[in-house]
Amino acid sequence: MFIDQLEIDTVIGIHPHEQLAPQPLRLSLRIGFDNRVPAASNAIDDTLDYATMAARLRALAQGQRWWLIETLIESSAELLRKEFGARRLRLRIDKPDAVAEARSVGVIIEREYPAMATDD
Repeated sequence: MFIDQLEIDTVIGIHPHEQLAPQPLRLSLRIGFDNRVPAASNAIDDTLDYATMAARLRALAQGQRWWLIETLIESSAELLRKEFGARRLRLRIDKPDAVAEARSVGVIIEREYPAMATDD
């Protein structure tokens, strides 16, 4: 499943002027899961609800002030692991207005979490 360039405005950055007002970010997500169960059942309860994931990621990003994209992206990955059972994911956060001469800058992470008997 994927979400491409989810637009999020949040306060992020290490410079004082960046902490004055929200800035645009774009979050892209690839999350691995076994889609055979929802394909067979045709039931939303058996799949990952991308609208709910997008809303939770937006709420996380907008819920506080961030200094670093690295902190936000790791917090986002942890949210996806804990709340949605992500075992494999690739996240990208673009900060398009950070460097005037560049279309965008940002961070990309890939994570694979081992299945555990109990998650905290």
